Amino acid sequence: MNKLRQHSFLAFLCLILILPTLVFGECTCDEEEDGDRNKTEALKYKLAAIASILVASAIGVGIPILGKTIPALHPDRNIFFLIKAFAAGVILATGFIHVLPDAFDNLTSPCLKENPWGKFPFTGFVAMVAAIGTLMVDASATSYYSRSHSKNNQAQPVENGGDEEKAGEHEGHVHVHTHATHGHSHGSVDTSPTTQLLRHRVISQVLELGIIVHSVIIGISLGASESPDTIRPLVAALTFHQFFEGMGLGGCISQAKFKARGVAIMALFFSLTTPVGIAIGIGISNVYKENSPTALIVEGVFNAASAGILIYMSLVDLLAADFMNPKMQSNGRLQAGANIALLLGAGCMSLLAKWA
Repeated sequence: MNKLRQHSFLAFLCLILILPTLVFGECTCDEEEDGDRNKTEALKYKLAAIASILVASAIGVGIPILGKTIPALHPDRNIFFLIKAFAAGVILATGFIHVLPDAFDNLTSPCLKENPWGKFPFTGFVAMVAAIGTLMVDASATSYYSRSHSKNNQAQPVENGGDEEKAGEHEGHVHVHTHATHGHSHGSVDTSPTTQLLRHRVISQVLELGIIVHSVIIGISLGASESPDTIRPLVAALTFHQFFEGMGLGGCISQAKFKARGVAIMALFFSLTTPVGIAIGIGISNVYKENSPTALIVEGVFNAASAGILIYMSLVDLLAADFMNPKMQSNGRLQAGANIALLLGAGCMSLLAKWA
């Protein structure tokens, strides 16, 4: 009976020792073949992602810009406010749900040293500094361009036979200081068409900067991945992601009224950023180590900074500016529609976090 127990114990011990080999211990040759097969399949998904994201980004950023030629999409129409609210919700969810959690994962990884990364919340700190920095750049750039424009207007003689009203309306600019000489004012400088135009231009440029930063990081991460199971759901998720982000950026570009060349450059930069990031990731996939301390720190810092920029821009420059707009404040149906569009945009983008 004791010998039977001993043999049973030895058999059980052998089973414990052999089981991992049976489950995980495939021959080296088969692992290399599976690895090559996975790399080939992953490369196909990466090329599909480049094409899909490029087309979706171009269409997304192009729809609001077409408002100049399609009356229904003109920035003054109610539908444009709804589109911008939806897109702002997408950008807000991108910052909170997609980018910021990734930054927390990167900068709190066990692969990093406990000192200093485990002793201070660097993710929140970097995001806060980025948001404050965005506010400073936003305010400083707007102030600088406003002063510069005011000086240029004061230096130019009034033409058209002294008709100050007509001269002030040239190229969509209104000279507030000339109106004051007639004894009536159209409000403070902050609400003048010129200042609003400058604000839209600053907003569009800063927003594109924040989007480009995290788009490059996303592209490199996808391009460097060798797992088809990881890449497959990312293709669809990032396609929708870039499409909706493009709509938000395109709305800002449309309101900024850049010249055709400037619009084309900004739209092209946005459309190419993620595909170029994927191409870079493919190129460095052999040497790129996702869990290396350097990669974790760089990705974490850039993701945190991008999250701070996107959260600030979506709340302050997109949502607050539109929701406090007199047109929306005086229209209850438009305000309700914008609220619904905002929740839908944020909800749809949050849902995509299940796959990406």
